[in-house]
Amino acid sequence: MKKLRVLLVDDEIMIREGFKHLFNWADHDCEVVGEAADGMEALNRIDSLKPDIVIIDINIPIMSGLKVIQLTRMKHPNIAFVIVSGYDDFSYCQQALRMQITDYILKPVNYDEFGNCIDNLRISIFQKNVESAEESENSDDARPIVKITRYLQEHLDDDISLSSLAERFYLNPQYISQLFRNEIGVGFLVYLTNIRMEKAKKLLISTTLTITEIADKVGYGDYRVFTKVFKKSEGITPSQYRREFLETPQAS
Repeated sequence: MKKLRVLLVDDEIMIREGFKHLFNWADHDCEVVGEAADGMEALNRIDSLKPDIVIIDINIPIMSGLKVIQLTRMKHPNIAFVIVSGYDDFSYCQQALRMQITDYILKPVNYDEFGNCIDNLRISIFQKNVESAEESENSDDARPIVKITRYLQEHLDDDISLSSLAERFYLNPQYISQLFRNEIGVGFLVYLTNIRMEKAKKLLISTTLTITEIADKVGYGDYRVFTKVFKKSEGITPSQYRREFLETPQAS
């Protein structure tokens, strides 16, 4: 994948400086191409710089971060947004999820957590690119990474490993591992865990399946292991995620 272009939007200069100097963007194949301190400046910078990712606070002057996202979606639907906010309120997070925000990070920023967020974002961008290609006239994408990731999406309930993939696709495990690094920018296990957690979240809010049943559908034979992985990924347990998402009123 190409190096991703990042725009930082926050009215606190120390927050922006922290992002620029305390996080290793190069390790995640990204570069910061600009900054903005308020909502109007953010819209102008988005139009001129056309970043791949916008890191944005909710509470910024002139126009809220959520309003910036809403207006940007009309002109630049493919730009990804990550909200970084001091609001520890699930209703804000829920509204962000409904606006298809990639992630919601709380201040003060944990840069290890933020790194995981960027990895998840790279996966999301890769998936969107594959889906766009499939919808085009040239939908027969024969790249090994596309075949492998498509297989993973369709077999999340299986016991999957690099070795099992190597046997199925007649490839070397090390070669497959390198494919994920080169084509997506993340490791195989990071990718697999991400798509399992994404499916689990959809099942939690759209079905009445038990946690054990959902764990089984996303490849975890032991619901306790699933719960541990989910909490590490999302910050709350599957039961809390379902309860808070379904019970919190949608923000207007």
